[in-house]
Amino acid sequence: MKFNTLKKTNISISEIGLGTNAVGGHNLFTNLNEEEGKQMVAKALDLGITFIDTADIYGKGRSEELVGEVLSGFNREDYVIATKGANHWYEDGTVKINNDPAYLRDALENSLKRLKMNYVDLYYLHFPDDVTPLAESIGELSKLKQEGKIKAIGVSNLTLDQLKEANAHNDISVLQTAYNMLDRSAEEDSLPYCVENNISFIPYGPLAFGLLGGHYTNNFKLSEGDWRHSVPLFNEVNFEGVLKKVDFLKEFAAKKETNVSNLALAWLLAQEGIDSVIPGGKRKEQVEENVKASEISLTQHDLKEIKEILK
Repeated sequence: MKFNTLKKTNISISEIGLGTNAVGGHNLFTNLNEEEGKQMVAKALDLGITFIDTADIYGKGRSEELVGEVLSGFNREDYVIATKGANHWYEDGTVKINNDPAYLRDALENSLKRLKMNYVDLYYLHFPDDVTPLAESIGELSKLKQEGKIKAIGVSNLTLDQLKEANAHNDISVLQTAYNMLDRSAEEDSLPYCVENNISFIPYGPLAFGLLGGHYTNNFKLSEGDWRHSVPLFNEVNFEGVLKKVDFLKEFAAKKETNVSNLALAWLLAQEGIDSVIPGGKRKEQVEENVKASEISLTQHDLKEIKEILK
């Protein structure tokens, strides 16, 4: 396993991380097996993955609880935990984005209780609420950092203008937003800004939410409760063309003696500014496969050939 350092910190992270939205994320996926999810987290650590990513909205706290249970069996210095706040859920089931400083402080405290930890290494503002000035939200996170409850500040799902506003005092260490072979919109603005301003870019959805796993066919249908209905790549207008690209990528991956999912992860890690990728999963076998991406080396000729496929 290779490691990088989060920008503006001394925090070392494995270049292959683990996303845990399917570990207890019952509000995002159907038919999840919690025990399998916990086994996956434990296997990731056993394989040298040290960077674990969760959020309070995954299962409305359940993911943090399960991840915390597993991590309690490991030394605190042996892993880096990232979580996120800004989704305020109510007893009637509704969820509203909330960037109010007082709410963010409470959200972090609740996350720490669920994780059974005194601090988190990286805390993200998960979504902007388009009401609270970002200076106030990030200012509160800076106070929490000074108090030792978080080690680094991240933001997620911001436009370029919002990212600039959030980073006005150079407080942001990480941006997490969508980026993968099939969605390269981040290359237009946010990724260059991160490179220029010493911010680590952590892509979410590195496998295009399953599409770059290479197992879907034209007759695949999302289940009714699957959150990916909101992802344009799964729209039936785009789906057939997306699968054709994946087929070409499979052929290229075979030449590199790997599979398309590991090719997708290695391709991201070859992009300037990307310090880690956080593929998710539901079973430990998926993690065992993902770690192999760290062994793949792509030449400039490889990257050029991939670029032509993605066109």
